[in-house]
Amino acid sequence: MKRLLILSLFFISFFACKNDKQKETETIETTESISENKQEIIEVASFKGQQVTGVTVTENGRLFANFPRWRDTVKYSVVEVFEDGSFKAYPSDIWNLWQLDDQPKEDQFLGVQSVVAFEDKLYVLDTRNPKFSGVVDAPRVFVFNLKTNTLEQTYKLDKDSYHSDSYINDLRVDKVNNKLYFTDSGHAGLVALDLNTGKSTRILDNHKSTTAEVSELTFDNTVWKNTVHSDGIAFDPKKQRLFYHALTGYSLYSIPVSSFNLKDKAKIEASVTLEVKTAAPDGMIFDQKGNLYYADLEHNKIDYITPNGTIKTLIEGDKVKWADTFSIYNGYLYYTNSRINEASGDISDLKFTINKVELPK
Repeated sequence: MKRLLILSLFFISFFACKNDKQKETETIETTESISENKQEIIEVASFKGQQVTGVTVTENGRLFANFPRWRDTVKYSVVEVFEDGSFKAYPSDIWNLWQLDDQPKEDQFLGVQSVVAFEDKLYVLDTRNPKFSGVVDAPRVFVFNLKTNTLEQTYKLDKDSYHSDSYINDLRVDKVNNKLYFTDSGHAGLVALDLNTGKSTRILDNHKSTTAEVSELTFDNTVWKNTVHSDGIAFDPKKQRLFYHALTGYSLYSIPVSSFNLKDKAKIEASVTLEVKTAAPDGMIFDQKGNLYYADLEHNKIDYITPNGTIKTLIEGDKVKWADTFSIYNGYLYYTNSRINEASGDISDLKFTINKVELPK
């Protein structure tokens, strides 16, 4: 009996120690996971009542942002943001003066959705579709020389490259092939623009890979009902592949950029690759290490896919509110909080921000 009692006490002690070690290990793993997501998030600029979507940082640190014309109260389309958080209309007040009752003008912004700085140029994508009321005239890209802050070139999409309900959403620059690539979130499809010839080409029109998969997203206990097609876009210059994603969807696709040169529709569609299932994102961007960053809109996160295919979370929490567009400069990821799911009706009291967070070492 005494021997049995001793054995019982031994096993109780053994398993108690084992469980304590398991709990200790679990605590360490949890702490490591939390610490990864507690990087400092720095607010760069804020805009009260003005919904910012796009952000871009030049090679020497100049920062630009844009505001889509989704409502009557848009004060400016493009601004340059300074180190102290102040900003002014870019390239001038006149370029930003167009109003909804005005006739379209060649030298004014109508509905800017994206700005991208590349080398010494600023590419400003104008949907020409204010308030989603239909394309007024050809969607276009204004190219500004950042050394002189003057318009250098205007590229208009060819008529067979867009539809009356197109909303040309985002763009990427391909220096090797001297092309721009776009997504169309209003009428599913991809577009390439040859900067040498000015000609544009549309592919994957209403294709499964460019079309929205769902008609709503869920935020906490609220539902945001909308159908948004091909939206986020990222270019991998090393692999010469274009990555794209429907906003209301959970599938990341890619295609070789050489597919824009194909004439056979079947061959183009056959070149599409389903990369991975992800959260529903908006904008996307690659860093120099090959990590692909994108938002998990429904859970207030920014995630990234490593080159080996692992999905990790960079940051999460109430400082991530519909992370819309990304830019990378000096080891930091810049992003806009466009708060699209919250921004209905009167937004005059809503604060929209540009934030930055340090990239993984």
